[in-house]
Parts: sequence; structure tokens; C-alpha cells
Amino acid sequence: MANHIVPLANEVIERYGGLDRWNRFDTATAHLRAGGALWPLKQQAGVLDDVFVRVQLREPRASHAPFTAPHLRTSFEPHRVAIEDADGNVTSELLQPRDSFQGHGLDTPWTPLQLAYFAGYAMWTYLNAPFLFALNGVVTEELAPWQEDGETWRRLQVTLPADLPSHSTVQTFYFDADRLLRRHDYDVDIVGGVPAAHYVSDHVAVSGIAVPTKRWVLRRKPDGSTEPEPTIVSIALGEIAFR
Repeated sequence: MANHIVPLANEVIERYGGLDRWNRFDTATAHLRAGGALWPLKQQAGVLDDVFVRVQLREPRASHAPFTAPHLRTSFEPHRVAIEDADGNVTSELLQPRDSFQGHGLDTPWTPLQLAYFAGYAMWTYLNAPFLFALNGVVTEELAPWQEDGETWRRLQVTLPADLPSHSTVQTFYFDADRLLRRHDYDVDIVGGVPAAHYVSDHVAVSGIAVPTKRWVLRRKPDGSTEPEPTIVSIALGEIAFR
């Protein structure tokens, strides 16, 4: 299925380095420090405090390491998630992992494999945006502008293919006058559809690609405004590389 991409999406992709440059690379890697209220709520405090993440570009695959132990890492793909050792020997795995979240709410504990699934698809989405707008099957639509922090942000509604794992099928991205991402809204389906507003800042250029290095997630109210506390998730990225 072909994608439908509107002019704003093309402008943003060009601002972030352009598809030609993006297509030179196969993977993105980064040092990740995650914090926020979600991890203890899910009984997974500390697991993602200080790890490295690796994602494939254009194909939803990801890995975090170390994961629960110095010698272990995750292996995420849409229909399977596993924990394995440095030699690739599988210590545990979960097939059709999204099915395991049925009936979950925000305070439902996760297993390590469920955390690996969430972290895998989330970081794949974040590190592939905005270039994922150009993937086959993705549909983009520009919405009415949004006022926040005394600025006008243009908004892009992005509908993902049903078989692409992410927080929700329909997501909204907000861009400032420089076409840089400022906010990213979605409903977290695997925790009962909790509405989230995900802010980003501190972009850096890596191999000609713009990458935000700070992220924080707040709960989104029905009118689109946000609750200032608590910070549900915080993410700091460093040592970013494309290969």
C-alpha cells in the first residue's frame, strides 16, 4: 500500500536531513537514560536507567542492553520479543507480545518481556521519526495550528499501518516555525489508552540528521492541555550514531 504524504511532512523530513541522507544508514544507536513515574508503577524501576539502544531503520526491530543483567539484551520485533545473552542464546521469549497487554491499565505491573516490547517499539518510533512518515502505508494529514508557550505550532496527524507496532495507530506531531518537532501526542493502547503528550527538545546534528536528545511525557487532558506533574517518562539520549 502506498503512503499519502502532505507538504508539511515533506518539509519536516527535509529539515531533519532528508530521505536521501537517511537512506544511507541502516541503524541508529544511542546511550539512553530513562526516568519518570512509569517504571516503578510497572515494577520495572531501574531497568532502563543506563542502557544502550539500537534500532533498525525502516524495519521495526530494536534492542536494549544491558537489560536486567550485565550480560543480557533484548530483541524486539513486531510479533516476538526475547531476552538473550551476548551470544544470542534466548533466555526467555514472548510470541505475539501485544496480546499479553489485554485488560491492562496504567498501574498494571509488567514482566521484563513486556517492558522489552514497550521499550522496543517506543524507541523504534522515536528514533525513526520523522522519516517514518514516508513509509509505505503511512497516511499524513495537516491539522489546524496549535497555540502553546506563546508560539504557533503546525500539527501533523499521522496514521500508521495497523501491523506497525506503536503506541496507537493515529498520532499527532507538532512542529515549530523552524519545522522542528516540539510535541508528539498519542494514546498508549497497551496501558488502557492513556492519553499522552510527549515533548522533545535539545536537537543535535548527527551525520547530518537532526535528533532531539531530551524527551518527557505528560498526561494529556481532553482539551489538549497537559498536567504538569507527574512526568510519566523522561528520556535523555547521548552518544548517538547512525551506521
